[in-house]
Amino acid sequence: MRLILMRHGIATKRSQARRGSDADRALTAQGVSRVRKAAQGLRALKVAPRVVLTSPYLRARQTAELVAEGLGLPARRIVTSEALLPDAEPDLLYRELRERDDPEALCTGHAPQLDQALALALGIGRNSATELKKAGAAAIELMQWVPPRGRLIWLLEPAALRRLGRAGAPDT
Repeated sequence: MRLILMRHGIATKRSQARRGSDADRALTAQGVSRVRKAAQGLRALKVAPRVVLTSPYLRARQTAELVAEGLGLPARRIVTSEALLPDAEPDLLYRELRERDDPEALCTGHAPQLDQALALALGIGRNSATELKKAGAAAIELMQWVPPRGRLIWLLEPAALRRLGRAGAPDT
């Protein structure tokens, strides 16, 4: 399975969220713009997930919607997953992915949970070796489910994804 982990885009401050809840923080206008451009970078990389799993938090759902739109995926391919909540154990995500058995999946979520999931798949425990930036992404080729093991295909900061989106598909 090819797994793409993407952190949500730039979001409003908690004090600006409805009811002051972290879960209700929306993407800012800049966050929306940057996620759209990052999605074009994902398209240039030929990212083609069968499903987009997302945290239930508003900013992650909005990121998932924008990415799905940018990749030409219908909204029905977006699935909310509590395994992508900020404090969820990374093992839960891999269990859910294993049950889905999709050839490629994209997940939108939060730091440090996505970094911990990446570290777990790379065999370095739950100690993050990465720090995904907002609207940044990483791709892993998963080769084993228990324990999760895979190899890093790429890890890109949001600016690099945006540049790829402007340039079009890279030579492969």
